[in-house]
Amino acid sequence: MPPLMHGTAPLTARLEPWMERLLTDPGLCQELIEEHGSPLNLHDFSAMSRNIGELRQTAEEHGTDFQIYLARKANKTIGAIDQAAAEGCGVDVASFRELDQCLKRGVPADRLIVTAAVKSSELLTLAVDNDVVLSLDNVDEALDLLDIAAESGRRVRVALRLASTNPKIAPTRFGLRAEQWLDFLESADRTTGLEVCGIHFHLNGYSAQQRALVLAESLRLIDALRDLGHAPEFVDMGGGIPMSYLDDAAQWTGFWEDLAALPAGDESLTWKSDRLGANGTEPSGSVYPYHQKLIRGEWLKQILASDSEGAGESVAQMLKERGIQLRCEPGRTLLDGCGMTLAEVAFVKTRSDGLPLVGLHMNRTQCRSTSADFLVDPLLLQTGTPRSERVALSAFLVGAYCIEEELILRRRFEFPQGVAAGDLVAFPNTGGYLMHIIESGSHQLPLARNLCWDAGEWAQDSVDKQSIEMELA
Repeated sequence: MPPLMHGTAPLTARLEPWMERLLTDPGLCQELIEEHGSPLNLHDFSAMSRNIGELRQTAEEHGTDFQIYLARKANKTIGAIDQAAAEGCGVDVASFRELDQCLKRGVPADRLIVTAAVKSSELLTLAVDNDVVLSLDNVDEALDLLDIAAESGRRVRVALRLASTNPKIAPTRFGLRAEQWLDFLESADRTTGLEVCGIHFHLNGYSAQQRALVLAESLRLIDALRDLGHAPEFVDMGGGIPMSYLDDAAQWTGFWEDLAALPAGDESLTWKSDRLGANGTEPSGSVYPYHQKLIRGEWLKQILASDSEGAGESVAQMLKERGIQLRCEPGRTLLDGCGMTLAEVAFVKTRSDGLPLVGLHMNRTQCRSTSADFLVDPLLLQTGTPRSERVALSAFLVGAYCIEEELILRRRFEFPQGVAAGDLVAFPNTGGYLMHIIESGSHQLPLARNLCWDAGEWAQDSVDKQSIEMELA
């Protein structure tokens, strides 16, 4: 059966079985929206086990001591914490509340790491009091931490965040160069309060080759730290482990080719002929690479098998020789297949020049990351009662914020059998970053509720219950 909604240049989503089952029950979807409001975030974390298993199997095949930490910032639900913990993973936290929630949920301190780019004294204190490893970003942060540690009489466990000096790696705002960390540790008497237990780095993008290079650089820093009497045990390479939202490579390349061929001002594919950051027919670096061949386990294999130093020794061998554990902090790739967002159609109208618009009860921050757009086709459920005959429509999705550029997605969509107020639009695979990373309650609109599939029913996630309690307090 042809889809009730698709992009003018289609980008067909890969769906999990639980998503397919839910979408065949429009009545249930409508009941959930009526009870909890629009938009609504739905989570089923069963796919996380598969995603974790792919990475672990590759590490095992290469004889690599390996641990995974879920990047909590990618999804704020307590359900995501619970699933990661049940799978034996740790959690990477980036704020006081994220750390506090994990501790209260019973995640052991040795399964937590604090990687916040800017750390409040409240966050540092909570980490020190609970013996949680902190990824140190800079000297000022280290001195703040030492002041707090001195008051409590504790030594604090830290991972030094490394900023690579390799010319093949783009400059980064995160961390310090190896020589800066070594100078700090050698020159400051007070650093005896620090227990350097690992190295941590963050790279933008998804290059396996670049991570292999910085892993080798990290191991050289570990050698130098051991010469100074420290005993680091791990290297944490952060996140950026690729996944793929789309199965059809031809659709992905075809979209960019079609977009490049359009004359300026042509809105047949995107709002106001938006090129989404592309220059020519190559996919834009301003959006996530929604179709990728090299993902998860196969991607990790490229790193572990790499002879990045050209010395006849793989990264896996270098780690094993030193007895160093490899850690990572994936968010999106662990949450692949774990979430879907539903929204209700509010109206169908035209722009002042006659261009059709479909308004949704949601805003653009509720299905968007820092990327220029979400390049996956939503699905339409015809649950509304049309006030007139449904007719085929080619339109853009607009949202609730009172600004001219309030586009839910910037692509144009086809509705072969029409669309009406009260229908539902489902955005698939939004569990990693797309629901929560930039969500906003501007205009004092409520944030989307979060439901998790639990014991055979959809139940409100505890993070929403906590937010409601805080509002009422």
